[in-house]
Amino acid sequence: MSHPTPIRILTVDDHPLMREGIAAVLQRQPDMQLVGEADSGAAAISAFRTLRPDITLMDLQMPGIDGLQAITTIRGESPGARLIVLTTYSGDAQAWHALKAGAAGYLLKSTLRTALLDAIRTVHAGGRWIPSEVAQTLARHAGQEMLTEREVAVLQRIAHGMSNREVAHGLSLTEDAIKARVKGILAKLGARDRTHAVTIALQRGLIQL
Repeated sequence: MSHPTPIRILTVDDHPLMREGIAAVLQRQPDMQLVGEADSGAAAISAFRTLRPDITLMDLQMPGIDGLQAITTIRGESPGARLIVLTTYSGDAQAWHALKAGAAGYLLKSTLRTALLDAIRTVHAGGRWIPSEVAQTLARHAGQEMLTEREVAVLQRIAHGMSNREVAHGLSLTEDAIKARVKGILAKLGARDRTHAVTIALQRGLIQL
């Protein structure tokens, strides 16, 4: 009796312990096979080109080429690639960017023990995997205008305690231009003031400290 071809999996994470933990889980599954590991976005792209895995588990936060850039590159070269993001962030911004880049799954690292195998099988079968709490946050903010890259850069600096003048100097803009951008940021986030905007942005994963 022939056995079905196992799901071939590539794991990408810059933390060796995370990769080891995933490998330990996968090796006990008769329908899965770990075919490779990578510790950076650049290594992930190279490994994908060589191995052509069925499923790629992709960390987002990595030095150099990050997970989002790697997903974009891989999907650009192989539109049928099935990728599942591994992340510690439950905010909708990270999920929105990952799904827009072409990820078919979004898996919180805190749920790996209970959800990893189901997520892999679901995505391999052509489905999507999005945790309910992330899906609810995405739905809640659906239709809202996202912050631009420049607005994120402004808010990131505000989060580190910079004044409008300091932000303006760092971004080579006028102080009036920064004031106008802050006004736009508050409107998009529904924030009362700069501190409230930073709190919302951290919760949604728009910025990191």
